[in-house]
Amino acid sequence: MLSTTPRTTLGRKKHRAVTDRSALHAVLDEGLICHLGVVRDGVPLVLPTGYGRDGDTLYLHGSTGASSLRTAADLEVCVTVTLLDGIVYSRSVNNHSMNYRSAVIFGTAKPVVEPEAKMHGLKVLTDHLAPGSWEHAREVNAKEFAAVSVLALDLAEASVKMRAEGPDDEPEDRDADAAWAGVLPVRTVFGEPEPSADLSPGWEVPAHVRGRE
Repeated sequence: MLSTTPRTTLGRKKHRAVTDRSALHAVLDEGLICHLGVVRDGVPLVLPTGYGRDGDTLYLHGSTGASSLRTAADLEVCVTVTLLDGIVYSRSVNNHSMNYRSAVIFGTAKPVVEPEAKMHGLKVLTDHLAPGSWEHAREVNAKEFAAVSVLALDLAEASVKMRAEGPDDEPEDRDADAAWAGVLPVRTVFGEPEPSADLSPGWEVPAHVRGRE
Protein backbone atom coordinates (compact mmCIF):
# COMPACT_ATOMS: atom_id res chain seq x y z
CA MET A 1 0.00 0.00 0.00
CA LEU A 2 1.06 3.59 -0.64
CA SER A 3 1.63 5.67 2.47
CA THR A 4 -0.55 8.79 2.60
CA THR A 5 1.24 12.08 3.29
CA PRO A 6 0.03 15.69 3.09
CA ARG A 7 1.73 15.97 -0.31
CA THR A 8 0.19 12.80 -1.74
CA THR A 9 -3.37 13.29 -0.47
CA LEU A 10 -5.71 14.32 -3.27
CA GLY A 11 -7.51 17.61 -2.70
CA ARG A 12 -10.39 16.82 -5.09
CA LYS A 13 -11.77 13.80 -6.97
CA LYS A 14 -10.49 11.65 -4.12
CA HIS A 15 -12.34 8.62 -5.46
CA ARG A 16 -9.78 8.48 -8.27
CA ALA A 17 -6.90 7.85 -5.89
CA VAL A 18 -5.37 4.35 -6.01
CA THR A 19 -3.43 3.23 -2.96
CA ASP A 20 -2.20 -0.15 -4.18
CA ARG A 21 1.58 -0.01 -4.63
CA SER A 22 1.34 -2.41 -7.57
CA ALA A 23 -0.64 0.29 -9.43
CA LEU A 24 2.28 2.69 -8.97
CA HIS A 25 4.68 0.09 -10.33
CA ALA A 26 2.40 -0.59 -13.30
CA VAL A 27 2.21 3.09 -14.33
CA LEU A 28 5.97 3.53 -14.04
CA ASP A 29 6.69 0.33 -15.95
CA GLU A 30 4.40 1.26 -18.83
CA GLY A 31 5.53 4.87 -19.20
CA LEU A 32 8.66 5.70 -21.20
CA ILE A 33 9.62 9.16 -19.94
CA CYS A 34 8.99 11.07 -16.74
CA HIS A 35 8.91 14.77 -15.96
CA LEU A 36 11.40 15.86 -13.32
CA GLY A 37 10.49 18.97 -11.34
CA VAL A 38 13.09 20.94 -9.38
CA VAL A 39 13.47 24.50 -8.16
CA ARG A 40 16.54 26.24 -9.61
CA ASP A 41 17.46 29.75 -8.51
CA GLY A 42 14.00 30.14 -7.00
CA VAL A 43 12.26 29.26 -10.29
CA PRO A 44 10.42 25.95 -10.94
CA LEU A 45 11.88 23.85 -13.74
CA VAL A 46 10.24 20.74 -15.22
CA LEU A 47 12.05 18.61 -17.79
CA PRO A 48 11.38 15.29 -19.56
CA THR A 49 13.89 12.72 -18.31
CA GLY A 50 14.70 9.06 -18.90
CA TYR A 51 14.04 6.71 -16.00
CA GLY A 52 13.86 3.09 -14.93
CA ARG A 53 12.49 1.26 -11.89
CA ASP A 54 14.09 -1.45 -9.80
CA GLY A 55 11.79 -2.46 -6.95
CA ASP A 56 10.96 0.70 -5.04
CA THR A 57 13.85 2.72 -6.43
CA LEU A 58 13.45 5.01 -9.45
CA TYR A 59 16.63 5.77 -11.39
CA LEU A 60 16.87 9.03 -13.34
CA HIS A 61 19.33 9.57 -16.17
CA GLY A 62 21.12 12.50 -17.72
CA SER A 63 24.41 14.14 -18.60
CA THR A 64 26.84 15.37 -15.95
CA GLY A 65 26.70 18.68 -17.83
CA ALA A 66 22.94 19.03 -17.37
CA SER A 67 22.27 21.76 -14.81
CA SER A 68 18.87 20.24 -14.03
CA LEU A 69 20.49 17.06 -12.71
CA ARG A 70 23.20 18.95 -10.85
CA THR A 71 20.42 20.94 -9.22
CA ALA A 72 18.40 17.81 -8.46
CA ALA A 73 21.18 15.96 -6.64
CA ASP A 74 20.39 15.71 -2.94
CA LEU A 75 17.45 18.12 -3.32
CA GLU A 76 13.73 17.66 -3.04
CA VAL A 77 12.20 16.78 -6.41
CA CYS A 78 8.85 15.87 -7.87
CA VAL A 79 8.63 13.24 -10.61
CA THR A 80 5.48 12.59 -12.64
CA VAL A 81 4.50 9.98 -15.20
CA THR A 82 1.19 10.22 -17.08
CA LEU A 83 -0.44 7.69 -19.42
CA LEU A 84 -3.25 9.06 -21.57
CA ASP A 85 -5.88 6.37 -22.25
CA GLY A 86 -8.73 8.29 -23.86
CA ILE A 87 -10.39 11.59 -24.71
CA VAL A 88 -13.81 11.88 -23.10
CA TYR A 89 -16.40 13.71 -25.23
CA SER A 90 -19.37 15.04 -23.28
CA ARG A 91 -22.57 16.71 -24.33
CA SER A 92 -21.28 19.97 -22.86
CA VAL A 93 -17.81 21.33 -23.58
CA ASN A 94 -17.33 22.03 -19.88
CA ASN A 95 -17.54 18.30 -19.07
CA HIS A 96 -15.05 17.10 -21.65
CA SER A 97 -12.28 15.16 -19.91
CA MET A 98 -9.57 12.51 -20.26
CA ASN A 99 -9.11 8.96 -19.10
CA TYR A 100 -5.62 8.55 -17.69
CA ARG A 101 -3.29 6.92 -15.19
CA SER A 102 -0.79 9.14 -13.42
CA ALA A 103 1.89 8.77 -10.77
CA VAL A 104 3.49 11.54 -8.71
CA ILE A 105 6.58 10.87 -6.59
CA PHE A 106 8.12 13.21 -4.04
CA GLY A 107 11.51 12.72 -2.43
CA THR A 108 15.21 13.45 -2.38
CA ALA A 109 17.16 12.53 -5.50
CA LYS A 110 20.45 10.93 -4.49
CA PRO A 111 23.41 10.82 -6.87
CA VAL A 112 24.63 7.28 -7.52
CA VAL A 113 28.43 7.48 -7.52
CA GLU A 114 29.70 4.03 -6.47
CA PRO A 115 30.77 2.45 -9.81
CA GLU A 116 28.98 -0.89 -9.46
CA ALA A 117 25.76 0.73 -8.23
CA LYS A 118 25.93 3.35 -10.99
CA MET A 119 26.42 0.68 -13.65
CA HIS A 120 23.42 -1.17 -12.23
CA GLY A 121 21.37 2.03 -12.48
CA LEU A 122 22.39 2.47 -16.12
CA LYS A 123 21.35 -1.10 -16.88
CA VAL A 124 17.94 -0.51 -15.25
CA LEU A 125 17.51 2.66 -17.33
CA THR A 126 18.50 0.87 -20.54
CA ASP A 127 16.28 -2.13 -19.89
CA HIS A 128 13.31 0.18 -19.32
CA LEU A 129 13.64 2.20 -22.53
CA ALA A 130 15.17 -0.42 -24.82
CA PRO A 131 15.00 -3.90 -23.28
CA GLY A 132 17.57 -6.31 -24.67
CA SER A 133 20.03 -3.59 -25.66
CA TRP A 134 22.29 -4.03 -22.64
CA GLU A 135 23.25 -7.49 -23.93
CA HIS A 136 23.19 -6.58 -27.64
CA ALA A 137 24.99 -3.22 -27.94
CA ARG A 138 28.55 -2.20 -27.03
CA GLU A 139 29.06 -1.75 -23.31
CA VAL A 140 29.59 1.67 -21.72
CA ASN A 141 33.21 2.82 -21.92
CA ALA A 142 35.08 4.82 -19.27
CA LYS A 143 34.53 8.19 -20.98
CA GLU A 144 30.81 7.60 -21.38
CA PHE A 145 30.52 6.34 -17.82
CA ALA A 146 32.12 9.52 -16.47
CA ALA A 147 29.89 11.76 -18.59
CA VAL A 148 26.57 10.33 -17.42
CA SER A 149 24.68 11.07 -14.22
CA VAL A 150 22.43 8.62 -12.39
CA LEU A 151 20.12 9.68 -9.58
CA ALA A 152 18.18 7.35 -7.30
CA LEU A 153 14.77 8.30 -5.91
CA ASP A 154 12.94 6.24 -3.31
CA LEU A 155 9.27 5.52 -4.11
CA ALA A 156 8.20 5.82 -0.48
CA GLU A 157 6.15 9.01 -0.99
CA ALA A 158 3.97 8.64 -4.06
CA SER A 159 0.40 8.90 -5.26
CA VAL A 160 -1.51 7.33 -8.14
CA LYS A 161 -4.62 8.79 -9.73
CA MET A 162 -6.76 7.22 -12.43
CA ARG A 163 -9.85 7.99 -14.49
CA ALA A 164 -11.39 5.19 -16.55
CA GLU A 165 -15.01 6.06 -17.22
CA GLY A 166 -17.39 7.62 -19.69
CA PRO A 167 -18.81 11.15 -19.87
CA ASP A 168 -20.00 12.77 -16.66
CA ASP A 169 -22.82 14.86 -18.11
CA GLU A 170 -25.37 16.88 -16.21
CA PRO A 171 -28.82 15.19 -16.07
CA GLU A 172 -30.42 17.90 -18.17
CA ASP A 173 -27.79 17.42 -20.89
CA ARG A 174 -28.35 13.66 -20.94
CA ASP A 175 -32.09 14.19 -21.22
CA ALA A 176 -31.68 16.66 -24.08
CA ASP A 177 -29.21 14.38 -25.86
CA ALA A 178 -28.07 17.37 -27.90
CA ALA A 179 -24.61 16.09 -28.84
CA TRP A 180 -22.62 12.89 -29.26
CA ALA A 181 -20.97 11.62 -26.09
CA GLY A 182 -18.41 8.88 -25.58
CA VAL A 183 -14.73 8.01 -25.31
CA LEU A 184 -12.07 8.05 -28.01
CA PRO A 185 -9.36 5.59 -26.87
CA VAL A 186 -5.72 6.65 -27.09
CA ARG A 187 -3.04 4.00 -27.51
CA THR A 188 0.75 4.15 -27.87
CA VAL A 189 2.11 1.62 -30.34
CA PHE A 190 5.50 0.83 -31.81
CA GLY A 191 5.89 1.10 -35.57
CA GLU A 192 8.06 -0.75 -38.04
CA PRO A 193 11.79 -0.57 -37.11
CA GLU A 194 13.79 1.75 -39.39
CA PRO A 195 17.42 0.61 -39.81
CA SER A 196 20.13 3.27 -39.71
CA ALA A 197 21.17 4.48 -43.15
CA ASP A 198 24.83 3.67 -42.42
CA LEU A 199 24.15 0.13 -41.14
CA SER A 200 26.29 -2.53 -42.82
CA PRO A 201 24.49 -4.81 -45.31
CA GLY A 202 23.19 -8.11 -43.99
CA TRP A 203 21.79 -6.95 -40.67
CA GLU A 204 18.34 -8.13 -39.71
CA VAL A 205 16.26 -6.37 -37.08
CA PRO A 206 17.09 -8.07 -33.76
CA ALA A 207 14.36 -9.91 -31.91
CA HIS A 208 14.52 -7.57 -28.93
CA VAL A 209 13.66 -4.65 -31.25
CA ARG A 210 11.10 -6.36 -33.46
CA GLY A 211 9.39 -7.98 -30.49
CA ARG A 212 8.43 -4.75 -28.72
CA GLU A 213 4.70 -4.48 -28.02
